[in-house]
Amino acid sequence: MLERHRIIEECISGSVTSSERPGFMRLIDRLEPGDVLVVTKLDRLGRNAMDVRATVERLETNQVRVHCLALGGVDLASAAGKMTMQVIAAVAEFERDLLIERTQSGIRRARAQDKRLGRPSRLNGEQRTRVLQRLASGTTVAQVAKEFATSRQTIIRVRDAMADEAL
Repeated sequence: MLERHRIIEECISGSVTSSERPGFMRLIDRLEPGDVLVVTKLDRLGRNAMDVRATVERLETNQVRVHCLALGGVDLASAAGKMTMQVIAAVAEFERDLLIERTQSGIRRARAQDKRLGRPSRLNGEQRTRVLQRLASGTTVAQVAKEFATSRQTIIRVRDAMADEAL
């Protein structure tokens, strides 16, 4: 019996879901029931644990088995493969939650130290005062933006920030 091998290589970021990767979708379209998809690592199947699991489940419904070489060639649709996937998903969720906690903690600490978050203002205090004077004199937002070599949105933010402070 002659075995057929199909190899599809793709050079696209792992941050893109599997369903949005043209090479991967071409591969999926070619798979037939009974085929085995062999991947070097789990991250080749999706951008995160949920995407990987959804991909494996979709392939399983099409009777395609998935083997991962980095996990010793385990069939991800088998009992051992499913358990491995659940452990990996739990660890990924844990890491994501830790990242969120650290980010929020850093933001709280920065605010407690009165640090300004985000990009620096395009205009300094004197320029913001002049912007408000120009607007008060009837100059349009577009004209003021052109004069200060900035965007209309920046001028609108200055105007709105001063309006909020007046309240």
